[in-house]
Amino acid sequence: MVPEIRTRPTRAEPREVLELKRIKTVQPELAPAVDLQIALFDLQRRVQARVPMPSIEVAPEWLKRQHEAARPLLRFEDIPLDWTDFRLVFRQTADVLRRFEALEAPEYHAIQAMSRDGHALEPHVVRWFNEAAAPERVKTLDVPLPPGISTPSLDQVLTLAMRPFLERCAEMVQQRVDLSTWSHPNCPLCGGEPEFGVHTSAGDRLLICGRCTARWGFDRHTCPFCRNADRELLHSFTSRDALYRVDACDVCRRYIKSYDARRGGRPVMLAADSVATLTLDAAAMQRGYRG
Repeated sequence: MVPEIRTRPTRAEPREVLELKRIKTVQPELAPAVDLQIALFDLQRRVQARVPMPSIEVAPEWLKRQHEAARPLLRFEDIPLDWTDFRLVFRQTADVLRRFEALEAPEYHAIQAMSRDGHALEPHVVRWFNEAAAPERVKTLDVPLPPGISTPSLDQVLTLAMRPFLERCAEMVQQRVDLSTWSHPNCPLCGGEPEFGVHTSAGDRLLICGRCTARWGFDRHTCPFCRNADRELLHSFTSRDALYRVDACDVCRRYIKSYDARRGGRPVMLAADSVATLTLDAAAMQRGYRG
């Protein structure tokens, strides 16, 4: 008798990857951006699965004081960061960006060299985090950039490499802490700026942090960057299917994209929706706004 050969069942792909592949099919001009996003998403997902849950205790009175003072909850020392693991993730993130030509070769090599230079990377990670989370701490840091690396390029790699660690913190905090009293435009967890938004079935707007992906409510008729609430100086336009929206401000000249969950029939997916709306980025920038 021939023994039965059992094949291992194929693991289902995450819904974000399936949605990205759908976008690639219907908008083939976005194929390079989709492939880059899938590579980054897969890397971050593998890393996040290994990140331990942080140990963060939030006392109600302390939380109240933080909210009143517009100070985010997370401190750098709360992040479950193993430096050996992080340096590897940092290098792998740079590898992905370079593979898809999102990072120039000279900066890529300089970034790789810095990550292998003892503890040279660590103060830059602390600086990057505290610029949004605790600006008063940055004043005491003197962290010169190595030759051949620009701040925007380094921050791009840091934002992507730190995301799995910060997402783990956001996952835990949002399960335990009521963030409904937070009324500020920056992230209540890490202080980051919003990268995207979602309009809920209830008609509210939630902002999504570009660093830790935490979500919080914010008035949909107010600019989330400068707090301008003059409707004559606020403008919006949508995608052809009205699934996505751009809200732009004439005061600070910034804009934010958002997903309309009332029309979409699925939850917002930052990895997919940020790529699906690249044409809206181009339209906003043509009108003189910046993200």
